[in-house]
Amino acid sequence: MSITSQGCPECDGALEASDCETVCASCGLVVAEDAIDRGPEWRSFEDDETEKARTGAPLTRSRHDRGLSTEIGRSTRLKGRKRRRMRRLRRQHRRAQTESKRDRNRMLGFIEVRRVVSGLGLSQTIRDRACVLFESAQSEDLLVGRSIEGFAAAAVYANCRTSGVARTLHEVAGAAQATEDELRVAYDALNRELGLPTGPIDPAEYLPRFASDLDVSHDVERRAGELVERAHDEGVVAGRNPGGVAAGCLYTAARELGHDLTQVAAADAADVSPVTLRSTYQALQD
Repeated sequence: MSITSQGCPECDGALEASDCETVCASCGLVVAEDAIDRGPEWRSFEDDETEKARTGAPLTRSRHDRGLSTEIGRSTRLKGRKRRRMRRLRRQHRRAQTESKRDRNRMLGFIEVRRVVSGLGLSQTIRDRACVLFESAQSEDLLVGRSIEGFAAAAVYANCRTSGVARTLHEVAGAAQATEDELRVAYDALNRELGLPTGPIDPAEYLPRFASDLDVSHDVERRAGELVERAHDEGVVAGRNPGGVAAGCLYTAARELGHDLTQVAAADAADVSPVTLRSTYQALQD
């Protein structure tokens, strides 16, 4: 504890400074409570006033070069010949970031993975794992003669399957630049050649999202979860669309608890036809 020369802003009393706080000895006012230096943790040894940062962006698996490449910035102060020269240098620098066609394909695939993940609102973990899976597929020469966009979307879908994130094939294809057939072919190749640890999709994974989209109560969602377990025990899930099973269980639970939910609304939330939903509903009734 030390006495500072400054006075208290309230009573002009003496201030006592410790490691964490500066307190008035007379009225007890806490003048300052944080002694952390929030400035940069590097030093500038230049004569000018600019501060030289010696740190950069963190390494990431979602870029073909792990994020180690540099970018030539843009300046509005350049005019005429210098501006055209910097534009040419920027273009050549961008081309030099990929040494071969293989690197260029990997860069395009990673860009598509990031775009699909952003469109679906997925986590960075899914993004990084999808990029690693895409790189593994390229190392096994699975991309030869196939769509880069299809494999990028398939890598995202495969990681959703292995991580227990409820995303249908149709949803991933809707956010990707590949068709659903290209995605399906690429996913089959990944699953067959790389031996992905993917199993059957549990309809219970879709219940929270469908319940939120349909704005049903927690009681309906809880009862739908019990119906899914019952459907597993009775063998209703086998051979059926898991999204349709989840929507059918939600509709059945809503009917039992008196919640106003139509078959069309439940089918639209699961992106299935009302016929698919009714088949699950009838199976549960039987």
